Amino acid sequence: MKPLRILVVGCGNMGASHATSYHHMPEFEICGLVSRGNSKHELNQKLQADYPLFENFEQALNSTSPDAVCISTYPDTHEEFALKALDHDCHLFIEKPLADSILGCEKIIAKAKEKDKKVVVGYILRHHPSWIRFIEESQKLGKPLVMRMNLNQQSQGYMWDVHRNLMKSLSPVVDCGVHYIDVMCQMTRSKPVSVSAIGARLTDEISEDNYNYGQLQIRFDDGSVGWYEAGWGPMVSETAFFVKDVFGPKGAVSIVAKEAAQTGNSDHVDSHTQTESIRIHHAAIDSTNQFTQEDEWIDMKDEPSHQELCDREQRYFLDSILSELDLTDHLQDALNSLKIAFACDESVKTGKTVML
Repeated sequence: MKPLRILVVGCGNMGASHATSYHHMPEFEICGLVSRGNSKHELNQKLQADYPLFENFEQALNSTSPDAVCISTYPDTHEEFALKALDHDCHLFIEKPLADSILGCEKIIAKAKEKDKKVVVGYILRHHPSWIRFIEESQKLGKPLVMRMNLNQQSQGYMWDVHRNLMKSLSPVVDCGVHYIDVMCQMTRSKPVSVSAIGARLTDEISEDNYNYGQLQIRFDDGSVGWYEAGWGPMVSETAFFVKDVFGPKGAVSIVAKEAAQTGNSDHVDSHTQTESIRIHHAAIDSTNQFTQEDEWIDMKDEPSHQELCDREQRYFLDSILSELDLTDHLQDALNSLKIAFACDESVKTGKTVML
């Protein structure tokens, strides 16, 4: 088949990874790289390529006439860029969150339906075999579930620049939280009924109405509860980095990532998806209250790297276009997880529990 011409917008961490996938997939042909800084030049050099470079998205869109667009820019540009791409009859891969507002998400979903174009949101954990297994094992634990997760990042240098820029539009519990809220919803397959959250502004380098540490709590209508915390910045403790843990009446399942949780890894993108091993604990006890079964360990040493996960995402994007996959549920899940995240943001700022 004729390769799909794809325009890559945003050439930082995720944009570079997605562009690397397209570069090595014969089904895609990169027709341009768009960024405001030097990242597009660095990406061309990394790929040993000579792709056309652009500073302005609209100019690139008009010049290249792509079949598809990959958006990996900051969230406050997602709505504008997505709607313009869809108006040019392009399929769309867009990094999470889909937009920086609920209304923006709804506009993108409606426009995609109107134009009959595919929109895939970058929920990378949905393509990770270890996280799929983690969710499957959690569903064997009975109800209700208790879900405990975090992703605190002690950032410095370039990553602190990235996090400060992200916080111009979203808090950590929204930007990162949508991933783990999505995971909790998959684990419980239940309706969330309320959220409460707390947050703290630990630096003067962000706006007074935002915060760089937050913790959210969700109640589901099956009795399940979950919490997630996220903090960004040079002041964040590295020992607060890695918790991925679920327990229910029948036992517990935990991601145990000894290497990923080591010093210096909290702001490395590879460590955010590593599992390494899953520990399954069985709660059954005998008449003397002793456990009747030893814990099981599932070795995940052959799990995909971050780049391989991006490759899987782009194969899914390609399949959604070629096989005309129905992405209705995919987009509804992306919208729902963002609605919950924004409710948590509201709870932080009002100090009140928000009913969903």
